[in-house]
Amino acid sequence: MTPSLNNAKRLVVKIGSLLLTDGKGQLHTPWMQALAHDLAELAKRGTQCILVSSGAVACGRAIMGLAHADLKLHEKQAAAACGQSQLVEAWRVACGVHGLKVAQMLLTADDTEQRKRYLNARTTLETLLAHNIIPIINENDSVTTQEIRYGDNDRLAARVAAMASADHLVLLSDIDGFYSANPKLDAHAKRLDMIAAITPEIEAMAGGTLDAFSSGGMTTKLAAAKMAVAAGCHMAIAQGAHLRPLTHMMITGECSWFVASQTPLNARKLWIAGAVNVAGKITLDEGAVAALRAGKSLLPAGVVAVQGEFSHGDTVLMQSATGLELGHGISQYSAQETAAILGKQSDAIEVILGYKRANELIHRDDMALKS
Repeated sequence: MTPSLNNAKRLVVKIGSLLLTDGKGQLHTPWMQALAHDLAELAKRGTQCILVSSGAVACGRAIMGLAHADLKLHEKQAAAACGQSQLVEAWRVACGVHGLKVAQMLLTADDTEQRKRYLNARTTLETLLAHNIIPIINENDSVTTQEIRYGDNDRLAARVAAMASADHLVLLSDIDGFYSANPKLDAHAKRLDMIAAITPEIEAMAGGTLDAFSSGGMTTKLAAAKMAVAAGCHMAIAQGAHLRPLTHMMITGECSWFVASQTPLNARKLWIAGAVNVAGKITLDEGAVAALRAGKSLLPAGVVAVQGEFSHGDTVLMQSATGLELGHGISQYSAQETAAILGKQSDAIEVILGYKRANELIHRDDMALKS
C-alpha cells in the first residue's frame, strides 16, 4: 500500500490556527480559498474530504479584545464561542467560490470515545459525505474542560480519520515533514519521507523536536500517527504555508508519510473480530447464513432468535440455527428492537419501531466472519 493523494478515497485535512490567522485574529482568506481550490480538484477525482480546522479561539480573541497570551479557561471558551461562527462562515465563502458546500461539526473527546456518541457522530459524517458536503470539524472548546479536552487538533484529526474510515490524513503544519532532529538547530537533520513503523528510534526523534515547529509539537503528531495507522489510514505531515498546499505536496512530494499496513476496512474488521466480550447472540436462518458467506449484509428477515441484552452499536455473536459460530458484528439495533423486527422485511422496520436506523441489522462492513 503506497500513500498518495492521487488515489485517496476519503481524506481528512487538519489545519492549524497559525496557517489560518495572522496572530491578530484576521483570517487568511486567500489561503483558505486556495485550499478550497485543492479540495474542489480532489472532489472531481472522487475524493471525499473532511476538514479539521483550528482558528475559532484566535478569531474570538480579536472579537473580545483579549490580547494577552495566556487565556483562562472561561476566556478561551468564550473566545471559541465568538470565533467559531466567523471561522465556519469564512470556510463557507471560501469553499462556495469553488462550488463546494460545508457543514459544521463540533466534537469533544467524549464524542469519539463514548460508543453511542461515537456512532451518532460517525452517522452524521457519513450522511454529510453522501450528500457531497464537506464537514468542517473543530473541538467544542466552548463546553469542554481541561480534563476532557484533546488539547490539540492533531489527535482529534486522527480520531476523526478513524471514525470516518478515511484512508489518508494530512496534517498541514509549518514544517514540511518529520525530521531526524530539529532542522532549526541541527544542520544534519534529515526529513524522513516514508515511515513504515513507529519504532523507539522514531519516538526518540520526536522527543527532540518538542515545541520546535508548531503549537501541537511533533510528539502530538506522532501520537496522531499511531492512531491513524492503527485504523488503516496513511498520515502525512506537510508544509501548509504554500498557496494550494495539497497540490504543492502532490507535485513536489515534500512531506513525511506514516504508512498504514492495512486498509481502514480491514483494520475495522480485525477490531470487530478481536472483540473479547460480546453483548449477545443473534441466530440466523439458512438463507441469511448463505447471504453472509456471499458477502452480503444481515437483514432482520434472516434472524430467527435473539439472546442477551445489547444496545445499538454493541458487538454481537452471529450463529446458525445449529449453533455454529459465524463471526462477530456490530448491531444497528438493540436486543429489544431486534426481537421486535426479527423475521420482518426491512420496509416494515419503521412501521414496527416508529423509526428506522438502517435497512440492515448488521452491515457487511461491520462484521467479521470466521473462515
